[in-house]
Amino acid sequence: MEPKFAKGGKLEKWNPVFESFSTLAFTPAEVTKKGAHIRDGVDLKRTMMTVIIALVPCLLFGIYNTGHWEMVAQYGNRDLPFWDHQWDKIWEGLKVVLPLVVVSYGVGLTIEFIFGIIKGHSLHEGFLVSGLLIPLIMPADVPLWMVGVATAFAVIIGKEIFGGTGMNILNVALTARAFLFFGYPTSMSGDKVWMNTLGDRLANGAENLDGFSGATALGDLATFMTDQATVAGQVITDKAAVMTAYTNNYSLMDSIIGNIPGSIGETSMIACLIGALVLIATGVGSFRIMASFFAGGYIMGILLNALGGNAYLDLPAHFHLAIGGFAFGAVFMATDPVTAAQTATGKIIYGLLGGMIAIMIRVLNPAYPEGVMLAILFMNVMAPIIDHYVVQANIKRRLKRLKTA
Repeated sequence: MEPKFAKGGKLEKWNPVFESFSTLAFTPAEVTKKGAHIRDGVDLKRTMMTVIIALVPCLLFGIYNTGHWEMVAQYGNRDLPFWDHQWDKIWEGLKVVLPLVVVSYGVGLTIEFIFGIIKGHSLHEGFLVSGLLIPLIMPADVPLWMVGVATAFAVIIGKEIFGGTGMNILNVALTARAFLFFGYPTSMSGDKVWMNTLGDRLANGAENLDGFSGATALGDLATFMTDQATVAGQVITDKAAVMTAYTNNYSLMDSIIGNIPGSIGETSMIACLIGALVLIATGVGSFRIMASFFAGGYIMGILLNALGGNAYLDLPAHFHLAIGGFAFGAVFMATDPVTAAQTATGKIIYGLLGGMIAIMIRVLNPAYPEGVMLAILFMNVMAPIIDHYVVQANIKRRLKRLKTA
């Protein structure tokens, strides 16, 4: 089939489409003619596939956890055992997650194909990862059309206008989430969007469940800044009892395992750490960024504990690392090789500041209890400046060494 798509062939204009599928399945036919090059079987597509493999634990657990909270809302029983009715939960989770993945990849790849044909180049491989990241950072109840619009915005405005993969200054998946968060906030926050319950309630005639609270751990934390706190829908005015109620409802172990409401792929710290091991072992992800991001978050948590004053500030620093999208952001978002810092020292500074800013936004802004997205997007913008000053410092140090010699 290749000659038909080659230059001069009948289907020449469709070569970007053919070439993309061909190189995805086979080693490219191009060989080095001259000069020194690294000879390796790993190319950009295979690097992206490694990230997808690392995301599989988060995807699988996200499907199960989504199904669990679907059934919790369906029966109005928050104490439903997590490991019961496994196949029912997997089925319920698939009905929610699979359409999101299909829409994300369908819209994104279609746009990539269009730009590839117009510009006459092969598809940019970066969306292989972004297409899976986008549904994983969405709440379960987000409408499919919103995912499609956000994906189109992220690919066109966040990437293609900058020149495509490798040229974007902001993480594509986080750009999609930011678009929805600021454009359609009621569909991305609150206590009703984390479980797709309306269809189940109507099907079972359970209109009496309208008061059921599906708030996330961070959603409940946000109420700790006021004179009263709400934990799992229960209002508590005694500050001494707030932390006990919170830890009983969102234990550290549940937060690490992921048995809490939240965006589809972000709840399980264990799944994120498995992905981190894959990325670090294969050299795809930066250990410096991951470790410094966690360190920055922990340091900021300790500093806020020292301030004290309310239950939110007093929350133990290690809790912040296990809840919300902190671990997912540290492993899969902050380490984006295109938008992160490139120098070794810059990666440490980038991760440290990112983790600190994420927790600072989370705690000090009760209107926005999850600060990871904004922190990483802000550090994406700052990454080139960090690298610039790191390089300049290296130059000055070496010039000083030369004068001394």
